[in-house]
Formats: sequence, structure tokens, C-alpha cells
Amino acid sequence: MPTDPVGRFLTALDPERRKAVEDRPREEQERLAAAWERELEADTELDSLDELSPPAAEAEAARRVLSDEPG
Repeated sequence: MPTDPVGRFLTALDPERRKAVEDRPREEQERLAAAWERELEADTELDSLDELSPPAAEAEAARRVLSDEPG
């Protein structure tokens, strides 16, 4: 299991989105990973989901971060 934020973020993504993010520059990956960590910390609904299933909470936060991306 990756311990760096980008690796953890990539792990939380579904395979198709993971590939798309891996193809982006490292700076962009780091920006998305930071947004993902903020989403995990800030959203109280994810806190509840995290108690039931940490991977599900991480995947939902990753989905939200990418859905907020322009384009």
C-alpha cells in the first residue's frame, strides 16, 4: 500500500481514472492528491463512511475531486 499522498490518491481511483491521472504531469498529480486529502479531512459525511469502509470513503473523495475538475 502506498504511503505517499499521490500513491494513496491513485489507489483510491478506479482503473480508468487512475490511468488518466497517471498520464498527467507530477505537479498536477500532487495538486489533485492535496485536494483529495482536503476533501477527506473536511467532509463530515466521509468521516462517517470512513468508519464503515475507509477505502469507500477514499474512493468517494477521489471521485469528488475529479468531478470538480474543469473539462
